[in-house]
Amino acid sequence: MTSPLPSFSRSLTPSLSPSLELAVQDLDGVRTALRVGAPRIELCGALGVGGLTPSIGMIEAAVSAAADAGASDFVHVLVRPRAGGFVYSADEVATTVRDIRAVRAAGGNGVVIGALTPEGLVDRGVTAELAAAAEGMAVSFHRAIDAVAEPLLAADVLMELGLTRVLTSGGAVRSIDGLGALRALKSHVGDALQVMAGGGVRVEDIAVLLGAGLDAVHLSAKVTVNDPSPSGPGGGAQSYDRTDGDVAAAAASAVATVRASAS
Repeated sequence: MTSPLPSFSRSLTPSLSPSLELAVQDLDGVRTALRVGAPRIELCGALGVGGLTPSIGMIEAAVSAAADAGASDFVHVLVRPRAGGFVYSADEVATTVRDIRAVRAAGGNGVVIGALTPEGLVDRGVTAELAAAAEGMAVSFHRAIDAVAEPLLAADVLMELGLTRVLTSGGAVRSIDGLGALRALKSHVGDALQVMAGGGVRVEDIAVLLGAGLDAVHLSAKVTVNDPSPSGPGGGAQSYDRTDGDVAAAAASAVATVRASAS
């Protein structure tokens, strides 16, 4: 018989009004998010592979930029040790714990995590260990939940462990196509877990997603730009992704419109 896992107490109150989270991977993206008034970022590296843990230097720079702008609860950091699936070895878990502690020491406000079992369930033990390492920071569970067969049961585990929010597309490639599942998830968790729609979110989807009662939307607002500088067989590419300021501003405006109509 499996012993019950402890619950880690943290703020679980959902946003009183719909919110926007931008996924960014460099300081220009951080500054763009601040400029358009996004209340939160998910700071990542390597968005092209779904995001990995960013460098400690990038985390420190983001925290400093947020402090200079007077933004609070702004820097939430993806902690993911590698690309691929979400079943991790003991060494990978240990590395992730170290990274979470480093995020906290650098002044980050939250972490974004996710771990599954080989059977495709939320890994209770690993998730509990990672949440404990956060020591009071907000903890979001990322789109690993979109790989589980029973998302409502997965959400029960996340609530039991005291996580703050879950990022999900409702199991669809694009969040708007998972709207029914997203509604069902929000109805199931109530105010105990924030539900944030993420995955293929377009500006024109935002009003519909937030109109379904979700707590937030998440998008990268990224655009691929050509890089004319020298590259070569050592891994240099002729393009890279950056945050599109126009798309980010349009997303922030769409969220603000929904918020105003709800007040």
